[in-house]
Amino acid sequence: MQLASHELTNLSELIAGCFNTVTCMASHINQAQDPELKELLQQHFPLHVQDYNLKVEFVQSQTTPDISKFKPAELKPILDSYTQAPVSEFSSVTPRTDVQQHNDREIALAYLLNQKSSAKNYGIAAVECANPDLRTFLENAFLNSNRHAYEMWQYMTKKGYYPLMAAPQNETQTIASIYQPVQ
Repeated sequence: MQLASHELTNLSELIAGCFNTVTCMASHINQAQDPELKELLQQHFPLHVQDYNLKVEFVQSQTTPDISKFKPAELKPILDSYTQAPVSEFSSVTPRTDVQQHNDREIALAYLLNQKSSAKNYGIAAVECANPDLRTFLENAFLNSNRHAYEMWQYMTKKGYYPLMAAPQNETQTIASIYQPVQ
């Protein structure tokens, strides 16, 4: 199908990013030790493959791909609190400089950061997209990465790998006092 020049450039970068995601996920699924982490990665993996294949189809096909076959993951909140972690201690960590196999924390963090970055890249590409079918696909891909990042963040929070705490009350009150509602 015919794409605008900037759409092709953005799509090329998104394809490369998804190529990286699929390749890294395949390795991380095999390395994950925690069954919960492995299951999350295995659930997410087929959507990333589908996402990759649709992007490739957008640049290879003479017709518009059927974007209805790509639906983003559902939002799945599981934490009891959104301002307090379910653990009381957060384990410290130091980057390893000689890695043969990644541990679960490294896998989870790599995937979380990958999905956060992917969501940003999809959002940027979508708001610059002229083709409505490609734009809708990119919006769905954004939602997919956003929701996968959320699930991985929840996993990391439960494990004590990622902090979650309420904003200090005095800061909240200061911000609240600055902005007033429109009458």
